Amino acid sequence: MDTLVLKLVLTPTLIGTASLAGRRFGPAVSGWLVGFPFTSAPVALFLAMNEGVAFAATAAAGTMAGTISQAAFSVAYGWMARRVGWPLCVAGSSVAFALSTFALRRLSLPLLPLFLVVVVALVAALRLMPVPNLRRLSSTAVPRWDIAARMVVATAFVLLLTGIANALGPELTGLLSPFPLYAGILAAFGHHFHGPQSAIAVLRGLILGLFAFAGFFLALSALIERAGVALAFAAAIAVALAIQAGALWRLHRGASVPPRTEDRAAVTKN
Repeated sequence: MDTLVLKLVLTPTLIGTASLAGRRFGPAVSGWLVGFPFTSAPVALFLAMNEGVAFAATAAAGTMAGTISQAAFSVAYGWMARRVGWPLCVAGSSVAFALSTFALRRLSLPLLPLFLVVVVALVAALRLMPVPNLRRLSSTAVPRWDIAARMVVATAFVLLLTGIANALGPELTGLLSPFPLYAGILAAFGHHFHGPQSAIAVLRGLILGLFAFAGFFLALSALIERAGVALAFAAAIAVALAIQAGALWRLHRGASVPPRTEDRAAVTKN
């Protein structure tokens, strides 16, 4: 199948499916779902098909490192959401992502030590992220067109990034591909229609899902040159699904835990 057809069919299908599932089960689960690389995995596949497995392996390592930037985006948005509206939150958290990406370009580590750094960063992000109070959610109706808009934007991002990959090079392509476009859309829409607690829930769920994201690209980067595209992607998906199952258990376990005292106080002030 032509790669353009794959881009135009696979990406919106994955994004639309995740949107519907997230709408059914709530904002935290929605964020957890997009921890799976619905956008970055198609980018990696198209890079492997268009640029070769060596390019894709380097880009996958960069994408794994970019998980740290996603965590920075989430924490920045979570803390800003309690004080300002979604446009400033998106702008500020995008700056946090860009600064993190700039710093990561100067980080040169072998694959496994890099993965350990990513895991430590995600654990720290979970500790720093505010705990949402979902009882404060607004019940404003969501427009019918929002899922279609998300699908269009996500597909456009995949087309743009894969189209300019040669100019950017594999490392920067990998670092930019995990920009939390979809999670940012979910958070901004939730923030606008249901209040800041919805956005915080989405992004806290995202951080839990990012452990699987990092595991996916660890396996992909390690295996794609040795095992080939099909086996490497199969192994990466298996690793990600196993980690996602553990993250889902943690998400359900955390849902029954009341907010910390400082978080309750912050919500009361808002």
